[in-house]
Amino acid sequence: MTTGDAGPALLGTAVVVAILVIRTAIREMREPGSARREWAALRQRRSLAIAAATALVLGTVGWAQSGPAAAPWAVLAGLLAARIFSSGK
Repeated sequence: MTTGDAGPALLGTAVVVAILVIRTAIREMREPGSARREWAALRQRRSLAIAAATALVLGTVGWAQSGPAAAPWAVLAGLLAARIFSSGK
């Protein structure tokens, strides 16, 4: 696999991130301050450690299977894992 194969993966993850940002913006308009609470995981060490571990494991396995196209998805999975972990508290 060449590095050119990562293009569709980048586009796909960009679409998912855009959807999350739009969702957050709509919630923020309805309930001011909700965006800060929703993304609080980015300020918690434990959530960031889970995000990094998730991204590292999935990135390593994905890279071995499909090359660099797995990297953006692994980072996105880490971000989502951090959000899920922090919302459970």
